[in-house]
Amino acid sequence: MKKFFGEFKKFITRGNVLDMAVGVIVGGAFTGIVNGLSNFILKPIINWLLSLILGREGLKGAIYFLHEVYNADGTINLANSIYIDLGSFINAIINFFLIAFVLFLIVRTINRIKESNEKIKAGMNKGKLTKEQKKELKLAGIKRTDKEAVKEYFDRQAQVKAEAEAEAKRIADEKALADRLANPTTEDLLKQIKELLEKKV
Repeated sequence: MKKFFGEFKKFITRGNVLDMAVGVIVGGAFTGIVNGLSNFILKPIINWLLSLILGREGLKGAIYFLHEVYNADGTINLANSIYIDLGSFINAIINFFLIAFVLFLIVRTINRIKESNEKIKAGMNKGKLTKEQKKELKLAGIKRTDKEAVKEYFDRQAQVKAEAEAEAKRIADEKALADRLANPTTEDLLKQIKELLEKKV
């Protein structure tokens, strides 16, 4: 039993579970805000514009009956009638675009903040030595306070790395050329035949 509760505690205190819970709660509140913006601000404006254009009740009047059932007093019984509710469909589209637009703004803002933080960190760490670099200097017998010797050491390391990469690239190119000569393609064979024919002429 103790092990079970220990596992439960470990599960519930994991970062991604808490992030997910916060996301669900904020998402629920955010949905209420978007629905309020849609139903109480945008939908009335669209209704008003549609009523000016179509001369109807806007989105409320955008209902097309396929089969009408009337009540005893002559009003339409919506529960038993078959109809297409374009108003609700248009409202769902408005809600979708609102949510997508607001999420885009949030993600864009977060990405901008992350980028600026990374630039600040890069600026702060510029010129600072990492743990690995400090170990390298210690093994090489160079004091960190001797800036000139440190710069010379890392310049030499960069040069050695660049030379090693150039050598590896040269070896890879030579190997690729040898492989191509050992296994010529149809194009290579045609070039060789053409060269032989040109020599004979």
